[in-house]
Amino acid sequence: MPIRQSVHGKVLVVHMEREAKRNAIDQEMSLGIGAALDRLDDDDQLWAGIITGTGTVFSAGTDLKAGSGYTERGGEYGIIRRRRRTPLIAAVEGPALGGGFEIAMACDLIVAASDARFALPEARRGLVATSGALFRAVRALPLHVAKQLLITGAGLTADRAYDLGLINVVTEPGKALEGALALAEDICVSSPVAVRETLAAIEAQFADADERGWVATARAADAVRSSEDMKEGIAAFFERREPRWRGH
Repeated sequence: MPIRQSVHGKVLVVHMEREAKRNAIDQEMSLGIGAALDRLDDDDQLWAGIITGTGTVFSAGTDLKAGSGYTERGGEYGIIRRRRRTPLIAAVEGPALGGGFEIAMACDLIVAASDARFALPEARRGLVATSGALFRAVRALPLHVAKQLLITGAGLTADRAYDLGLINVVTEPGKALEGALALAEDICVSSPVAVRETLAAIEAQFADADERGWVATARAADAVRSSEDMKEGIAAFFERREPRWRGH
């Protein structure tokens, strides 16, 4: 199975393990992530969660060949639109690209190894980011930095992301999960009721903005789907060549 769960005390760890495909998300992975996060929210004995990849990659985002998945409670990838009641930490080793980066931004906290890298390369493929980055990146990062990531495909190192306030903890390579477990254990010292209600109060303040963000994202995605550039970008990606944009 590409999704594995493990429990460490009161902490549930969700492991994405499809390394041969760089943990690209397909329907099976989305269902597995969704089931794990349903468990996290429904089990009162679990006070914090972590989602992580393998030692070499967090996630390359959507599987462009197979397509990604959607769950009723979690939305895209089983996580992106989820209204969670339990804190979730992303533990990132290696690249978190496109939807992989959007998974990390859908979490409450991020721990990353020093050699981790974050990027939103959709525009280089004739696409737009459709899993929350169009508004979450702008919220989490300085506006001009977010714009650069979204329209150039430029990346962020872990240290740069930490300096910008996106990442909570930077660890040595191979230690992201260990760092995330330490952070989760620190959360578990607090009252789980107080933690849940604090996160709910914060989420409520952004609910209207998120709704506007999803509407704007859908509008951008619809425009791109009807473009020749999208077809060319995806073809160029699979043919491993530079795209020949036509601008329409």
